[in-house]
Amino acid sequence: MSAVLAPDSGPDAGAIWHHGDPLGEQRAAETDAVVVDRSHRCVLTLTGSDRQTWLHNISTQHVSDLPEGASTQNLSLDGQGRVEDHWIQSELGGTTYLDTEPWRGVPLLNYLRKMVFWSEVTPEPADMAVLSLVGPRLADQSMLGVLGLDALPADSMAVPIPARDGFVRRMPAGGADHIELDLVVPSGDSADWQAALGRAGVRPAGLWAYEAHRVTHRVPARRPRLGVDTDERTIPHEVGWIGDPGEGAVHLEKGCYRGQETVARVHNLGKPPRMLVLLHLDGSTERPSTGDVVLAGGRTVGRLGTVVEHVDLGPVALALLKRGVPADTELVVGPDAEVAQVAAVIDAESLPPAYEVGAGRQAVDRLRSGNR
Repeated sequence: MSAVLAPDSGPDAGAIWHHGDPLGEQRAAETDAVVVDRSHRCVLTLTGSDRQTWLHNISTQHVSDLPEGASTQNLSLDGQGRVEDHWIQSELGGTTYLDTEPWRGVPLLNYLRKMVFWSEVTPEPADMAVLSLVGPRLADQSMLGVLGLDALPADSMAVPIPARDGFVRRMPAGGADHIELDLVVPSGDSADWQAALGRAGVRPAGLWAYEAHRVTHRVPARRPRLGVDTDERTIPHEVGWIGDPGEGAVHLEKGCYRGQETVARVHNLGKPPRMLVLLHLDGSTERPSTGDVVLAGGRTVGRLGTVVEHVDLGPVALALLKRGVPADTELVVGPDAEVAQVAAVIDAESLPPAYEVGAGRQAVDRLRSGNR
């Protein structure tokens, strides 16, 4: 069936939203294999002998000595520790590849160029496309043959495509039943790759299926998307971007970078003000939208992020809520407090782990109590 494009009002305008059967495409991603054209993402490259140490000094992740093939998430923060940019990066063949949201490509490139100073590093745009493959059948030998591989890469690792330009990157997607690969290739080769995958039985799917997979099956769960599940106030702790290099985007044991004071303070002294959770929405009414308010008892307690219809769960959404909102709280969502009428409930399994008091907070509490 004819491809349906994503809404013009969203971050994926012009990309394929679905191919006429969005729920069937989701099911195929669960049981078989699909390919999603995400070539609207912006790919950048860093070359030069200082690229790793230079990027290490201006970002949140420990990347000064990433080994060949290693992939990780990374962030750029403002001076108050709020997230400005998020990207996935891979180290291959003396080049650091970054891919980010389409609307952040130019701002990120401009920022990186501004920060070069005397370092031996050159940030450049790359004419490359990202094709995402999802599904358990990707482990079959026939699928590996199409990609020219003998075996799947390890989680958060990338390998070059034999005798072709580009690379295959495995994302941390949750085990053998939820395999996800990114195929990053020259833009001019994208159509040929999609045709070859189609001949091998890989079903084309749209971003609807990919987004449904992202919010329900990615590791860590509820994996956020910049500018959709975050806003101008978001700090990394609120959306699960703190963790190991393969799963998180902030390393807590690295040197100084812009916004580090906020990261350290929240980690050591206080809990983040908000939390990212999965909401189940009332399916009998009109769907709410990203950015709508979330109310509890007439009081605003958060905002909606990604909203999508899931093949099994029905309408679901990610939401940034005030931390501590109980799982059984009756919620409604909508454009504003006056018209919010779509009922919503928190998926209890999506709640972040119980807050553990950090060493800094314990020390402050001892001082205040006089018990040193």
